[in-house]
Amino acid sequence: MRQAVTDRIIAMLAQGGHVARARWVAAASRGFPRNLHTGRCYRGANVLLLWDEAIAQGHATNFWMTYRQAAMLGGQVRRGARGVMCAHFDRVPGRPARDEAQAGAAGKGALCGVDEGEGLGSARVGVLRCRPLWLFNLAQVDGLPDDLGMAACEGAPAWAGPMAGEGRGAVETALRLVVGCDAVVRHGFGVASYVPVRDEIRLPLPKRFASAENYCATLLHELVHWTGHPARLHRAFGPRFGDAAPAFEALVAELGSAFLMGHCGLVQATIEGHTGRLEAWLQLLRHDRSAIFTAARHASDAFDWILARGLPEVEDLL
Repeated sequence: MRQAVTDRIIAMLAQGGHVARARWVAAASRGFPRNLHTGRCYRGANVLLLWDEAIAQGHATNFWMTYRQAAMLGGQVRRGARGVMCAHFDRVPGRPARDEAQAGAAGKGALCGVDEGEGLGSARVGVLRCRPLWLFNLAQVDGLPDDLGMAACEGAPAWAGPMAGEGRGAVETALRLVVGCDAVVRHGFGVASYVPVRDEIRLPLPKRFASAENYCATLLHELVHWTGHPARLHRAFGPRFGDAAPAFEALVAELGSAFLMGHCGLVQATIEGHTGRLEAWLQLLRHDRSAIFTAARHASDAFDWILARGLPEVEDLL
């Protein structure tokens, strides 16, 4: 199951990192995929799979459901409709066997007992099992009541809707997130980077960027790196990935910035000065079938962390 999902992500990235990012950002600008029955948003690698499928098939809605859920709601999946295979994790009693734990510690692709690829041997009791889950888009289901979509929207978080920055502009929306995080941002450098030892983001002067949108996209990319500091989300991949840890952290930032760019509406923006990582990412994913689950989960955590600290609307302060 992990290998099947990983192979699909590899196929997306193999088209070119900028191609995958553009597709994900375009899909993200319409909102996060969510379950029609529960109203809850999907997380992690499943978001990437559902976004890519929605773009490929031209689905205009972000609502998904299982075949059984469609029947429970009074609908019927259209004959010949193809479901999207996603990953469902649940924890079952027991501990991973010793040989499985050693395999996970060696980075060979965990078999079980992992938190979406986070690694074996954790203190949490039980084995995290990965099973396939087939989802169908609302556009593939007939006979559903018209008000179901609105009911699901009411159960989704505010940021799950399309174009969270709609009405005030993508640049302002992005800057409100950055200012709310209170990160140290310094300008006047040759390239964009995050410097962990000084805990600061360094950028070229704004006039050096092709557009204000590109400036914001690049700043959001570095802001995702910034969330990994020990004082915040404390991401550390060295014990698992060794020399490949910087490339893996860059993959987390790539996914996290795609989430943020879509949220802000930076659909046509480009992250400037970040190239040459694609081959390293592909090599990582080919050698560790759980890596994409880890990267997507950390990217989702960074996205949630940043959004929770964005500047509130004026109306919220009154």
